[in-house]
Amino acid sequence: MISLKNIDKYIDSRFQRTFILKGIDLEVKQGEFLTIMGPSGAGKSSLMNIIGMLDEPSAGEYFFFDQPVHKQKEKQKSEMHKNFIGFIFQAYHLIDELTVYENIETPLLYKGVNGNMRKSMVAEMLDRFNMVAKKDLFPEQLSGGQQQLVGIARAIVGEPKLLLADEPTGNLHSDQGRQIMDIFQKLNEEGITIIQVTHSEENAKRSKRVVTVVDGAIESDELVK
Repeated sequence: MISLKNIDKYIDSRFQRTFILKGIDLEVKQGEFLTIMGPSGAGKSSLMNIIGMLDEPSAGEYFFFDQPVHKQKEKQKSEMHKNFIGFIFQAYHLIDELTVYENIETPLLYKGVNGNMRKSMVAEMLDRFNMVAKKDLFPEQLSGGQQQLVGIARAIVGEPKLLLADEPTGNLHSDQGRQIMDIFQKLNEEGITIIQVTHSEENAKRSKRVVTVVDGAIESDELVK
């Protein structure tokens, strides 16, 4: 599903080149649940942004479902991102001016899904996450855990093949964090490929494989026992 070959990400200043990622080789099969770990500043989020097509590598090749992402124009990448990838952030990134319902509906509008279909898809998400009673509330009226549930609902409403989660429980207390990880495991069992960045050993144990990134390079790649 995902194949990264010799990926570099660097910033050039006048006198030197600073590497954020160096020589990354990574294969991810469909249906995997992968964790990326490593110290702060190791390049984890940069790697996630490249996989999610939010950023481009400086060098190397990226294949997504055998499509050469590194050769694609912005419009093609945007289409792939829209149709195949859901993103969940630590800081939720909900739109403050929109209700819960409207936040969840947003990706479907981008995809051009018709009104009746949108209604039923959003209703299904509200039902799944027990948020029917909160559909007309705004993000500021929700707890952190509830905001993250809306973030997950928004990320999966369009039925993505790949779910990317960057520190998804970073702002939550432990019970809420466990609830989010339970949802991830269920989604993975339903066939969604998940890649999460986390500092939490407990969250990492929920996945099937852990890739450790140090100083912009993959230090280890191990199956979870």
